[in-house]
Amino acid sequence: MRFFYVFFFSLTLLTANHLSAQTMAPVDSLAPSKLELKLKEVVVRGERQEGAIPSQRLSGTELERLNSLNVADALRFFAGVQLKDYGGVGGIKTVNIRSMGTNHVGVFYDGIQLANAQNGQVDLGQFSLDNIQTISLYNGQKSEIFQSAKDFNSAGSIYMWTRRPVFEDGEHYHLKLKLRTGSFGLINPSLLVEQKLSDAVQASFSAEWVSSNGEYKFRYRRKGVMTDQIMYDTTAVRQNGDVRATRLEGALFGQFAGGKWMLKAYNYTSERGVPGAIVNNVWRRGERIWDNNSFLQGSIDKDVTERYHARLAAKYAYYLTKYVNKDTTVMMIDNVYRQKEFYLSTSHLYNVTRWWDVSVAYDVQWNEMDADMQGFVYPVRWHHFLSAATALHLGVLSVQGSVVYNHVDDRVRLAESPGARSVWTPAVFASITPLRHVGLSLRAFAKRSFRMPTFNDLYYAEIGNARLKPETVEQYNLGVAYKSKYHQQGVFTRLEMSLDGYRNFVTDKIVAYPKGAQFRWTMLNLGRVHITGVDATANLTLQPMRDFFVTARLQYTYQDAIDVTNHADTYYRDQIPYIPWHSGSAAVQLAWNGWALNYSFIYTGERYNQQENIIYNHTQPWYTHDISISKDFRLWKLRWRAQMEVNNLLAQDYDVILNYPMPQRNWRATLSVEI
Repeated sequence: MRFFYVFFFSLTLLTANHLSAQTMAPVDSLAPSKLELKLKEVVVRGERQEGAIPSQRLSGTELERLNSLNVADALRFFAGVQLKDYGGVGGIKTVNIRSMGTNHVGVFYDGIQLANAQNGQVDLGQFSLDNIQTISLYNGQKSEIFQSAKDFNSAGSIYMWTRRPVFEDGEHYHLKLKLRTGSFGLINPSLLVEQKLSDAVQASFSAEWVSSNGEYKFRYRRKGVMTDQIMYDTTAVRQNGDVRATRLEGALFGQFAGGKWMLKAYNYTSERGVPGAIVNNVWRRGERIWDNNSFLQGSIDKDVTERYHARLAAKYAYYLTKYVNKDTTVMMIDNVYRQKEFYLSTSHLYNVTRWWDVSVAYDVQWNEMDADMQGFVYPVRWHHFLSAATALHLGVLSVQGSVVYNHVDDRVRLAESPGARSVWTPAVFASITPLRHVGLSLRAFAKRSFRMPTFNDLYYAEIGNARLKPETVEQYNLGVAYKSKYHQQGVFTRLEMSLDGYRNFVTDKIVAYPKGAQFRWTMLNLGRVHITGVDATANLTLQPMRDFFVTARLQYTYQDAIDVTNHADTYYRDQIPYIPWHSGSAAVQLAWNGWALNYSFIYTGERYNQQENIIYNHTQPWYTHDISISKDFRLWKLRWRAQMEVNNLLAQDYDVILNYPMPQRNWRATLSVEI
């Protein structure tokens, strides 16, 4: 950690001195004709790329007013997303897109992927919304070819972009203070400082502290296996769900002639209990987790010529996790896991013509893991990515194609190394706008992607299987979208609608199977899953009167995700666990004269919590109603916002994951001030 902070401080000083020594051309010193030409090129490129692979997006005021504490909460409003939430403020939260599995989702933070070589999952509950400007979700991949090779690699991607300082004339700094409190002993202060160091360099610093006892009431009600007789029906208080976490984040942003750069340092430290499942009338667990996650990342973009553009990105990460289980009913555990990661990416884009672009990128990622547990093999992984992509924009038709070559080489101690593996993953996307004047477009894509087995899959003691093959996915999508023109006058302001149908085929799915002895499992490539789904979205903005706006956001998802592994299985062609056939959400916001009333509804239909679709494994649908009211006002020449939220308004008892009860009715109050 000492090296981490010394390196960041030294690099910051060197970068600042280098830029101050340069003869910088301020933006307003450019010739007007040259400036106009450059801006027009950027706008045209952005518009024509958005059509090929559209995204679902939450940003700005809409994101801030949702009843969401962290990134995972906000993602519930995207179509095709299933959220695994183990309950409470500190409960682990992971996301699954279109039933392909959490490990097939790439999560990117300011353009660079967050990785977890140990289990392949990113806990989105660790990322606050206080410093997030935009969250985007892409099925397939992001809608541009000037990106790293890793961006092309995932079956679905989530992009989180933090706030970048923007200063008006005469402004030199911004300060935002926020205090949030609420149920379960929640105390959540945060700070954001933005400083204009020069015309070419801006800095930001964000800090946050979260504390909660995690104690909330829930109803525990269970029936007999073969009868409807009530075996348990009681109200209890969730235990061991407390959390104390600190997030520190600092960044530098700069511009220079023909380019820009960014440098960011991040640290998340937490101690939290693991509530555990409520089974066999056991209410309290002895598990605790300590996290200390840090990374330093940066990127630089340069327009080498009018046609040739280059980008260099790098990242170093260090993740430490301490897991303790003092439960006397099971084997006591006290282990520390350490992960190290180094990542380097170079991307290149060439504009062959006004309608044809090509790009190549090369990434290399190194991961190392060690743990103080008996029999650990200390794996090291080198992962090389090489991508080539092209984009054509032929009037109403946009086509984008890419191919990625993956070469993975694992080395371990105390065991035989599995050797190197290579995989090719192609993709093609197309969009046509036959009726551009009415905003109607058609789109389609086909893509093959894969995910490497994690260190836990391959090497975890008594469980791992070093012979596992990569898990592959084939995706096919066909959709239609409508986007009306923006109307500044009249009641109707904007309408956006989309409808997508898709088929996904997962092969060599990595699953855990009993090994023979009790509590011993092994990982095998035995799974095949076929997924058929429909995503529908609609966004509507109305202005019934002056300064009064109504915004509605609706989404619906249908998914039939069946296990087709083996005809002899009792669960052959059954719905896979925790995937509902029907789900959806609605969010409505009313805004007038600084006041905002927000209502959101989330629905998850019936599903099964085990592989066999029998009545014993059936899980009832659940839905929640959330409401909030906020007021923006000025006092003492400062900008203030006060907000009051009530979540799960009808106090429904529900589990996202079986035996992990979620909170009933709860509230949060927030007060923020900006200078």
